[in-house]
Amino acid sequence: MNPRIYSVGQVNTYIKNMFSQDFMLNRISIKGEVSNCKYHTSGHIYFSLKDETGTLSCVMFAGQRKGLGFAMKNGDKVVAEGSVSVYERDGKYQLYARSITLEGAGLLYERYLALKKELEEMGMFSQEYKQPIPAYVKKVGIVTAPTGAAIQDIRNIAGRRNPYVQLILYPALVQGEGAKESIVKGIETLDAWGVDVIIVGRGGGSIEDLWAFNEEEVARAIFHCQTPIISAVGHETDTTIADFVADLRAPTPSAAAELAVADVRQLLETLRAYRQKLTFGMENQIYSLRQRMKQYEMKLEYGSPAYQIQEKRIRLLDLEERLGSAMENQIFRARQNLNIYIERMKGLSPLDKLNQGFSYVENEAGHSVTCIGQVKPGDTLNIQVTDGRILTKVTETIEEERGITHDRR
Repeated sequence: MNPRIYSVGQVNTYIKNMFSQDFMLNRISIKGEVSNCKYHTSGHIYFSLKDETGTLSCVMFAGQRKGLGFAMKNGDKVVAEGSVSVYERDGKYQLYARSITLEGAGLLYERYLALKKELEEMGMFSQEYKQPIPAYVKKVGIVTAPTGAAIQDIRNIAGRRNPYVQLILYPALVQGEGAKESIVKGIETLDAWGVDVIIVGRGGGSIEDLWAFNEEEVARAIFHCQTPIISAVGHETDTTIADFVADLRAPTPSAAAELAVADVRQLLETLRAYRQKLTFGMENQIYSLRQRMKQYEMKLEYGSPAYQIQEKRIRLLDLEERLGSAMENQIFRARQNLNIYIERMKGLSPLDKLNQGFSYVENEAGHSVTCIGQVKPGDTLNIQVTDGRILTKVTETIEEERGITHDRR
C-alpha cells in the first residue's frame, strides 16, 4: 500500500498551524545581536538576531514601527518581542517583531509597560482630564535641569516669540537618584506660585536616562497639578509616562516653548489686521450714516414750511405765466375772430351799400320801404344816402314783374 503523499504547501501550512497553536511562540522575547538590518521603502524592517549558537530571521512590519524607539543598526544588542511563525512561501520560520528595545533596558521597559497599563486603566491618560493650554500666558514655569540644552532651547524660543513672558525655572534633578522627588517638588512648587503653564522635561537619552519621567510619583504629580502641564521629554521618538499624563505632549523642549508661548509678532500682526478691519468698518459705517443723514436732511428740507412756501411761490409764478400766456392767446384769437367778423360786417353794412350807390328808404312812419305795395301816390318818403337824407313825395309807382311794367297813378 502506497503511503499518503503531501504537497509542499500542505506541509508548510501544517507546520505554520503548529507554530500558531504554541502559546509560547505567540508571545516571546528574544535577545541577540542585530545583523543584516535593512529598512525597506515600504516601511518594513528586515533583520536577523544572532548569538554564538545561531541566527534567527526577523521582520518588523511598518504598522509595528511604533514599537521601535530608536534607530536600529547592525551590531545593536536588542531584545525583540513578538511571535514566531512560518512564512509559507519560503518554508522558513521567522520572528514577527512587535517591539524592540536595546538589551539592558528590557526589564525597565517591562516595568514601563506595566505602569503604563496600570495608569491607563485608572483613567489617568483620559482626554477628559486634559486641561487646555492658555493661548496667551504671562508666566511660564519650567521644571528641568538648570544646565543643559533643554533650558537653553526654551529660553531662546520663548525669548524670540515673546520677550515679555516671564520664565520661572525650578532647577530640578532630571536623572539619577533623587530625580523623581526633585521633579515632583518642582511641579508642586510652581503650581503653588500660580504660573499660567508648566513645562516639564529634559533632553533625550536612553530609557535609563529618562526613567525619572516614568515614575508613578511623577505621573501622579502631573495628574493632580491644577496648572496645565506640557511634557517635553527627550526627542521625538522618546515617549514616557509623563507624556501620557500631561495635558499636552511636545516632541522636544523647543516645541514645548512654541506651544506655550504665543508669537507676539503674529499677535501684533493679528491685532493690526483687526484694527484695520475695525477702522475700515467704522469708516464705512460713518459714511453710511452720513449718507443717511443727508437723506434725512433733504427730506426735512422738503417738508419744511419755508421750502413749501418757496415751492408754492414757484408754482404760483408758473401758473401766473401760464395764465398770462393763455389770456394773451385768448385775446389774440378773439381779435382774429373780431377782424373776421368786422370783415363780414363790412359786407353787410348799410353804409357800404350806400357808398356803392344804394339808398335806404323810409316812409313817414319810419318804416323801411322795400316794395311798392308799401306806398301810394302822395306819400312822403325819407331817402337815406351817404351824405344825408332826401325828402320826396310819391307821384306814381311802377311794378316790374317778368319784364312787364305796370304804371300806377
